[in-house]
This record gives sequence, structure tokens and C-alpha cells, in this order.
Amino acid sequence: MKRNLLFIVNPISGIGKQKKIEELLDKSIDKSLIDYTVRYTERIHHGKDLAREAVDEGCFDAIVAVGGDGSVNDVVSGMADSGMTLGIIPCGSGNGLARNLKIPLTPTNAIEVLNHFKVEEIDTIHLNDRIITSIAGIGFDARVARRMKLAKARGLQAYAKIVLTDYPTYKEHTFHLNIDGNEIERKAWFISFANSNQFGYNTAIAPLAKLDDGLIDVCIVDRIPLLHLPLTAPLLYLNHFELSQHVEFFKAHEVTVYNNDEKWVNIDGEGERIGKELHFFNVRKSLKVLVP
Repeated sequence: MKRNLLFIVNPISGIGKQKKIEELLDKSIDKSLIDYTVRYTERIHHGKDLAREAVDEGCFDAIVAVGGDGSVNDVVSGMADSGMTLGIIPCGSGNGLARNLKIPLTPTNAIEVLNHFKVEEIDTIHLNDRIITSIAGIGFDARVARRMKLAKARGLQAYAKIVLTDYPTYKEHTFHLNIDGNEIERKAWFISFANSNQFGYNTAIAPLAKLDDGLIDVCIVDRIPLLHLPLTAPLLYLNHFELSQHVEFFKAHEVTVYNNDEKWVNIDGEGERIGKELHFFNVRKSLKVLVP
């Protein structure tokens, strides 16, 4: 029996790998096993609407997000509580979730993953009324995501430019958190709430995070002095950020932040205005995804 897949394509995601997606699908999809439909997003968060419409149609076996982590998040949000299976063709800049799942970053090879239709279940994190598939962040992380949302350019170079521009003047904030019932207060440059170990761009902000352990990895980072950056930055790429003297880690089922005064949150690479009080909780094995 053939499977029916819907591809939701973000035409402006990342660095443009998705622009020839229909040509690549025609060449690489196994048509003896799969029928497919391609639909394109036309506005911000349109992927969520397209995914919800596909769920309501009831004729698809999986919905494939063609784009970056933000595009994946939109599709997953539209699929919420449906039991639908997610596929990913990573065409964004960071591609954090795809990297953690070992999905190839070359679209042709990612399509081959879909042909085999191997399904695994992973966790998601819920934040107020939103879903996080990979990682969220507050503080400086949210500031950069907000700036990236407004930037015309995408990719690592644009991201690095914003980081270097804002780093000298951004001040630490004091955050009050409840982590599985334990109240703590920390002065932090930024705080990450990770389901995936990937920060994007092949950097691991939470090296010990696992997609199916039922836990949120909370990474609290204080301001890193400029003189320490040459020692600290490589730890992100070496998968050993936990060795830095500037980070503190917790694992939790549930976390509440009471004073996110800037109100912005980085949700899977996209800056979103959420509010001062943030309630994170892990929903174990709540998402089915196609993997190698």
C-alpha cells in the first residue's frame, strides 16, 4: 500500500536549498511507495495553518517540513494532538533538530530517509500555548532571535554579525525560576531550555540532552568575558559546553520562569513575544518523526 505525503515548503527559509524541491522529489522519491503533494507557505506561520488543514483532510500519512527549525516548529504546531508523523528536509540555517536526529543536510539524501519511512517517537516541550521541538531561550538568545526575525539576510554570517554587534552592550538579567518545585534565582546572560542537544549550526548548547528522556535540559549561562570567549566558544562545537565555568545545568520535567521582563523567547530559532511568565513542561514521546 502506497503512503501519501504532504510537503510543506518555506520558499524563503535558510540559504535556498529548497528552491528546487519539486525537481528533487521527482528524481529521488520512490514513486512505487509514495504519492505526494507539495504546498508552499505564503506568510509567517502559514505552515501551521497548512499542517492543520492537512490533518483535517485526513488523507496524509506524514507531513514533511521543508525548511529550517522554525518551519519544522510551524508544522508540528499545526499537527498538535493529531498523531500525524513528521518528516524533515532540512533547508534552514541552523537545522538543530535535523542534526540531532542525524537526518542528512543534503535534500536528496533527506528524501531517501522518507522512502524508508522509519518512525521514532521523540519528546516535545510545551511553553504556555506553544510547542518546542528542539530548543528555546530567553535573555540574549531571545534578543538575537528577535533581531534575526527582522533581518533581511539569513545564515551563520548574519547570525554572527548580530551577536557581535549586540554582545558588548547587552546586560545580564536576574531570573526567578521554579525547577521541579525548587525555587532558584540566577543572574544570567541567557537561559536555554533544551529538548535537542543542538543550538543550531552544529553547536551543542546542552550536550547531555536527549530527545526521548522525558526531561528538559536547562542551561543557565552567565556573561562570558571577552577574554574567555576563545576558550569557551570551541566547547560548543566540541560537544563539551558543560565544562565551561560560565554555565550551570539542571534536568527537569517542568520549569516556570516568573520574570522574563523582555517578554521575548527564542522558540526553535524564531523570536516570539510570549510574556513575562513562562511555563515549560516536557511531553514525553509526543511526536512521531521519520529518521534514518
